[in-house]
Amino acid sequence: MIERTLNWKNKHIRSQVDVVSSRMLPTLLLKNAFVLNPYLKQWIYANVWIHHDRIVYVGRELPTSAVKHTIDCEGKYIVPGYIEPHAHPFQIYNPQTLAKHVSQFGTTTFVNDNLFLLLHCGKKKAFTILEELKKQPVHYFWWSRYDLQTEVLDEDHILSIDYRKHWGEHPDVIQGGEMTGWPRLLDGDDLMLHCMQCTKKRGKRIEGHFPGASKKTLTKMKLFGADADHEAMTGQEVLERLELGMYVGLRNSSIRPDLRKILQELHQEGFHYYDHMFYTTDGATPHFYKEGMTNEQIAIALEEGVPTIDAYNMATFNIAKYYQLEDLLGVVAPGRFATFNILESPDNPTPLTVVAKGEVLKANGIDQQMFSEPEWKKGGLVPLQLSYDLTMDDLQFSMPLGLKMRNAVIMEPYTIQIDNSIDQLSFEHDESYLALFDKKGKWRVNTMLKGFATHVQGFVSSYSTTGDLLVIGKNKQDMLLAFKRMKEIGGGIVLAENGKILHEIPLHISGGASNETYKTVLEREETLKELLFARGYMFNDPIYTLYFLQSTHLPYIRVTPKGIFDVMKKTVLFPSIMR
Repeated sequence: MIERTLNWKNKHIRSQVDVVSSRMLPTLLLKNAFVLNPYLKQWIYANVWIHHDRIVYVGRELPTSAVKHTIDCEGKYIVPGYIEPHAHPFQIYNPQTLAKHVSQFGTTTFVNDNLFLLLHCGKKKAFTILEELKKQPVHYFWWSRYDLQTEVLDEDHILSIDYRKHWGEHPDVIQGGEMTGWPRLLDGDDLMLHCMQCTKKRGKRIEGHFPGASKKTLTKMKLFGADADHEAMTGQEVLERLELGMYVGLRNSSIRPDLRKILQELHQEGFHYYDHMFYTTDGATPHFYKEGMTNEQIAIALEEGVPTIDAYNMATFNIAKYYQLEDLLGVVAPGRFATFNILESPDNPTPLTVVAKGEVLKANGIDQQMFSEPEWKKGGLVPLQLSYDLTMDDLQFSMPLGLKMRNAVIMEPYTIQIDNSIDQLSFEHDESYLALFDKKGKWRVNTMLKGFATHVQGFVSSYSTTGDLLVIGKNKQDMLLAFKRMKEIGGGIVLAENGKILHEIPLHISGGASNETYKTVLEREETLKELLFARGYMFNDPIYTLYFLQSTHLPYIRVTPKGIFDVMKKTVLFPSIMR
């Protein structure tokens, strides 16, 4: 079983019992509410007593004396706080700014990827970030990676056995995965299998990552220990996973908005059983969360005819039960955290009032400004400090093989036929220079990228899978200018054209995430998209294009710290070279 940190000491529990015994008053009272009870699958008319951060009573009785902080919920509905079970919390926003924004729409618990912390924090400092984030008025949990999602030069050092153990044992880590490196497991990677066995021994879940996997492959993954998968793209793929005894995350993200189609296909098959499914937005980019996070998924489910209580359970109880957290979250009942949403109607999942850890985050539509700024520097997350500049010598392109974009994230190999020895490429085609530079300045990979855009002159990003530096464009002088500006601002995404900076997104958290408000980041992202679309970018999500250029869990070819990598053959086609 999971060994968890105790949330309440003996004296706190005694006080909570005293509240129920009417020897003390609750600190917050909600009266005359319709409360969703997932065990009964009913709405019950009740009063809810809260003592600091814990629900102590749900029933018809009222305290013997008036409670100073009382919310009359007559005609309103209380549901558990929404849970995002699969968050990538550094998608140019950061965990605090993301939570501050989406909590206003009811999502107050996050199960987070630790990949960014593995790659950007020192081994001792990563856990400091976890402690910093626990100061926020929401719930953060984490998963522990078995691989780094790309080919790096020192994975054994970054993911040492000792470091994996520390992560796996941490009480806030509630699962292993996601299993982006599962082909290695099939090929005999016993270290990965050992780590998975340790996860199981600790009583924690294992999250898969199996896009397009056959039923036989899924069966093998289940034997290895996978408990769930969020990569089903059709109703049939959902049913295959359920048949094998897996839980299924129904994904609706900025690059895979599949939820509506999946539900329609399940209903066409006559399938209406939802207890082993839940929603995930899978780390969408900022624009996708403009109107919230999980509330939007519940709304889609309701529109597609999912029964109301099931629609809410897929955002709350199903997730808490899966992660063995239903004694703390996912239920409005005694003993749980006081984390819930007050709705005007079950037909509208965007709450009027949001409470998390007993703190009112939103009251009758008004943000209560309860969040504080984390001290990122305690975890070593500071602005990027580069020790080198780029020169024209760094922008020499002679490799015969390039990357061709099939869509925003899938890359195919192609043979380079144009003259790429010149300093300015033509606007008559969609080929651009592409280079990846080590953030420490030791190596580089120079190739070409086809299908990205026709008129992007200089485009640089320190936001990438590994935090190494991506340089894209048609004009080498503008590429150098964009790199220079990115270095000056301490990391970020910079677009240059005709000797001028057109746009920038500062990313002061190790060059990979912003410390600006979510609203500011959203506005900067939307401006960037408009500028790129006007210059021939033809897909829907340039932020994810940048992120996945290195990611070897996707086909077919990637640019990595080791060089140009063939994902299907698992070989380096052209190695990186020393600067």
